[in-house]
Amino acid sequence: MNSRIILALLRHDLVMFFSNRFIAVITLLALVAYAALYFLMPADLDEQFQLALYAPNFPQAMLQELADEGLEITFLPTEAALQEAVLAGDEMVGAALPPDFVAALLRGDQPAITIYYAAAIQPEFRAAYRLFFEEFAFMLGGQPLDIEVTEEVLGVDRGGEQTAYRDRLLPLLVVFMLAAEIFGLASLIAAEISTGTLRALLVTPLRVEGLFVAKGTLGVSLGFVQAVFLLAVTGGLHHQPLIVLLLLFLGSTLVTGIGFLIAAVSRDVMSTVAWGALPMIVLSLPAFTILFPGTTTGWIRIIPTYYLVEPLYQLLNEGAGWGDVGYYLLILTVLSLAFLIVGVIVLKSKFR
Repeated sequence: MNSRIILALLRHDLVMFFSNRFIAVITLLALVAYAALYFLMPADLDEQFQLALYAPNFPQAMLQELADEGLEITFLPTEAALQEAVLAGDEMVGAALPPDFVAALLRGDQPAITIYYAAAIQPEFRAAYRLFFEEFAFMLGGQPLDIEVTEEVLGVDRGGEQTAYRDRLLPLLVVFMLAAEIFGLASLIAAEISTGTLRALLVTPLRVEGLFVAKGTLGVSLGFVQAVFLLAVTGGLHHQPLIVLLLLFLGSTLVTGIGFLIAAVSRDVMSTVAWGALPMIVLSLPAFTILFPGTTTGWIRIIPTYYLVEPLYQLLNEGAGWGDVGYYLLILTVLSLAFLIVGVIVLKSKFR
């Protein structure tokens, strides 16, 4: 391969990429807007909790009195449903009361209450809910705090280590940044195919391999540089920067391969938008599971960006290291290379 020709082609592609005012403006605006959105969101987590309750045979008048006092209660039909709701993140706190709860209090017995906490709830909130039920029992039974409370944390206990929503949002912004390069790269290649530019280039000493090296370098570089800039501005490179940079490189390689596939099936620049919209939405789904835990199940693992988002979140917010994210790095490497190779093969077939 002629390195001078490849470098010249790369410079030409960069000029062509940013000569498209729409792509250039959107790229720059996205960088500024994503960084601004991160800093505009609160740095501290302000959580408000509702109470899920399984309370068979409990007097409705008493429940209504609690609701009138401002406590938001969600009633669930079974204790299993209560556990499932807390584990899925739909409810932060749930309490299971025995069927004879009130009668036991009136007899002077010690009824057992089981309180279920979501993994993300802070320890001080757990103490507050425990105190609430003790005071509630005193109000009903007229005697001091004679109940037995069992507490369980469902899921990984991150008490005292909650993540602010802007830090949960950061992996999603990175995915958006990378996925947007699918449009840029695919539209550039589609335009050159429709105008016959690529075929004309292959008449020169430039070989097909050199052409794909130039296009691949362009795609990876654009996505990688923008993602690095975003994390550098937001402080995402403070912990394990080498692993974070490797993840961003692999993610850029992944979207470059997808960009090749989109370019191969697109007839012109406009069709790249239609073909690229769905992949961008699908690639973003794993990041939404971090924002809204419990909204999906194990099927999310079939989306390639899951293996970018999950380790990135752990690195940025949980202090993870090589041993924690090595599994994700391995799978992401395989997927990135696979998409890149398939993209090259499919796109190359258009030149025959």
